[in-house]
Amino acid sequence: MKPSWQRTVVFVVGLGLTACSNQPTATQPEPSAAASQNAQTSPIKPAEILGTPSGTVMTPEYVAAVGRIAYIWGWPLVNNLNRAIGVEKLPGPGRIGDVIPGSPPGYVSMLTDYISYKEQFVTCPNQDTVYGAGFQHVDSKPVVIQVPDFGGRFFTYQIADARTDSFGKIGKQYATKPGFYLLVGPNWSGTVPAGITEVLHSPTDLVAIFPRIFQDDTPEDRAAIQPLLNQVMVYPLTEFDGKMKTTDWKKTPAFPAPPSTGGETKWVIPEKFFDELPLIMKQVPPMRGEESLYATIQSVLDAAAKDEKVKQILTQTAVASEKELIAPLFQFHNNGRPVGNGWTSPSNGANWGFDYLSRAASAKSNMYDNAPQETRYIYTDFDSAGQQLDGTHSYTVTFAKGQTPPVDGFWSLTLYNKEHLFASNSLNRFSLGTKSKSMKLGDDGSLTLYVQANSPGPEKEANWLPAPKEDFSLYIRAYWPKAQLTEGKWTPPRVQKSK
Repeated sequence: MKPSWQRTVVFVVGLGLTACSNQPTATQPEPSAAASQNAQTSPIKPAEILGTPSGTVMTPEYVAAVGRIAYIWGWPLVNNLNRAIGVEKLPGPGRIGDVIPGSPPGYVSMLTDYISYKEQFVTCPNQDTVYGAGFQHVDSKPVVIQVPDFGGRFFTYQIADARTDSFGKIGKQYATKPGFYLLVGPNWSGTVPAGITEVLHSPTDLVAIFPRIFQDDTPEDRAAIQPLLNQVMVYPLTEFDGKMKTTDWKKTPAFPAPPSTGGETKWVIPEKFFDELPLIMKQVPPMRGEESLYATIQSVLDAAAKDEKVKQILTQTAVASEKELIAPLFQFHNNGRPVGNGWTSPSNGANWGFDYLSRAASAKSNMYDNAPQETRYIYTDFDSAGQQLDGTHSYTVTFAKGQTPPVDGFWSLTLYNKEHLFASNSLNRFSLGTKSKSMKLGDDGSLTLYVQANSPGPEKEANWLPAPKEDFSLYIRAYWPKAQLTEGKWTPPRVQKSK
């Protein structure tokens, strides 16, 4: 039998939101300006939202309409939850399939080099940083995030809530000091011990932590980074003693991986979506302004729990929505907004708020964005003529002198295959950028990268980004972007098809 963390977990949870309200009458006086202001700033309790009364007749078309809204709203949250469930029974920090970091709640696990090209758990990984990962339940198990002294090295710890919104600013761009950062949930009420540098408050119990530590592509830097990586740790508050802890991440175990299904692991199964969504509704409270959305969705979930025909309609809606709503968002040209020369970019990565479209698009195409001030992601599926990038052709990407992505951190251009994963190649090279110490500039100071299946020749090979002989996409990462980029004053270069 497979270990429980590998088995598919199906949740059937019946959750009822009571909805009662005293309706105002025509004889009530107009509220004062102060009262109106208080009404705008005071949170509304879900119980104050008047939802659809139990037993109300719901036509199939209405159930399907609400189901489609619920699917695109809840898809990223169910995706995130199932990733967390997939590791919660691990015996300790280690490497799943020997390629990605995995740990049970209370900890993170770190890699010791770039993530392997064999990785198929998450789309669009980078090979600019060394990754860590861990999912937490910070109401019941608050954790200490340990930050070593990175000196001049770029680092950022992404901390994302159950909605995949980032919070808790830890990184070089925030001038974060070495120390111990306590991460607690919205319902935690313990005592903060002496020695804690800062307390970070999560809006949800479930939190994902993803340290990213920059590494260049030289053997010297790969060796130099190891002592720092060994100090990147997360552990339960109960283990905090005020002393910097270390772990030799090269000695952590490898865990068996679920069998590959081709492409990214399928974290959302449409047929099971509306069995799992009730747990999301219970665990993730509505943001202010979402109360009526929750009440509307909940009324349909309640009806489905009592009527198998309603449940069947929801299941059919989920299957159709996966194909019609979610699948097209995998394509980068359907993610974000145009930023010039055929590239697109979401301007609000990991600060999604009520932008359910962009949240779902990034969850489908490249899960776990950093916040905009931390990283700007820019991508394209097309060449300068608007044609799909295809490895049977050759392309060039030329940055004019001084026109590489404007950053205070680092930048890279990464190539992904049609599954948004790395494409195996003879150089074992999947990106070029700040990390690449052997790239060559042109006589005019420009930088031309050669994107093609075959070598452009020995004199150009340092600037060669190998492509598979099939459809592919290109992806610019700009870590710690300058204002020129965040304000839209920098335009990505054309992807020029070679003649």
